[in-house]
Amino acid sequence: MTLNQQRKLKTFLTGLFAWTVALVLFFPIFWMFITSFKTELQAISVPPSLFFEPTLDNFRIVQERSDYIHHAWNSVVTSFGSTIIALIIAIPAAYSMAFFPGKKTKDILLWMLSTKMLPAVGVLVPIYILCRDYGLLDSKTALVIIFTLMNLPIIVWMLFSYFKDLPKEILEAARMDGATPWDEVVKVVLPLSVGAISSTALLSIVLCWNEAFWSLNLTASDAAPLTAMIASYSSPEGLFWAKLSAASTLACAPIVIFGWFCQKQLVQGLTFGAVK
Repeated sequence: MTLNQQRKLKTFLTGLFAWTVALVLFFPIFWMFITSFKTELQAISVPPSLFFEPTLDNFRIVQERSDYIHHAWNSVVTSFGSTIIALIIAIPAAYSMAFFPGKKTKDILLWMLSTKMLPAVGVLVPIYILCRDYGLLDSKTALVIIFTLMNLPIIVWMLFSYFKDLPKEILEAARMDGATPWDEVVKVVLPLSVGAISSTALLSIVLCWNEAFWSLNLTASDAAPLTAMIASYSSPEGLFWAKLSAASTLACAPIVIFGWFCQKQLVQGLTFGAVK
């Protein structure tokens, strides 16, 4: 076998492996999607039915019972709101630690990351009491605050990794031209990091959109996002698989479409580099 044939075989096998992994990961989403168009009897039939007459009744019932628009708006407000606030806090923090590191910078970063190892249920009671005492139960404000604090360590870490790869010569040149730290951030660092910030923001939005633990424990109806709406389709009698799949499809669709349109920024962030 020649070297060229080996390369072609390696490329083919790599592509085949990638497609296999992609299909395995995509299959649950595909199955959820087709189940949302089945009746409840078809959804639990054994063996599963691949060919059936689709129905939109599940989507109609979900909208009538749960007010999808209301829950979707809550998800949008809490996800985007917390991401914007987290970026406002994380960008200066990551900038200072990347370009002006101190003796304790690594310790601070490790401590921030270690907070993600704390089980959420471990702090549920004190946070619930605080929200109750300050009148924040079943409010979007409480979710925005918690989501911001929940994702802040990851956002700081990601931005820190991107910022420290920026060539120091660019900042030194800006300082020689009389740029202030504010000018460095706004006119140099941010334009060079648009892809990185976009991919970080997208990850934060996805994490907030999918967060269920705090949504279920701190909201009831007014501020309940889509994750809480999905959980409402479980009952003592069991799970309504068809309606649950329809609710899950409606909950996943906006963030999947958003991610599809933002894939350019996501790829740019993953292949980030200031020097081309």
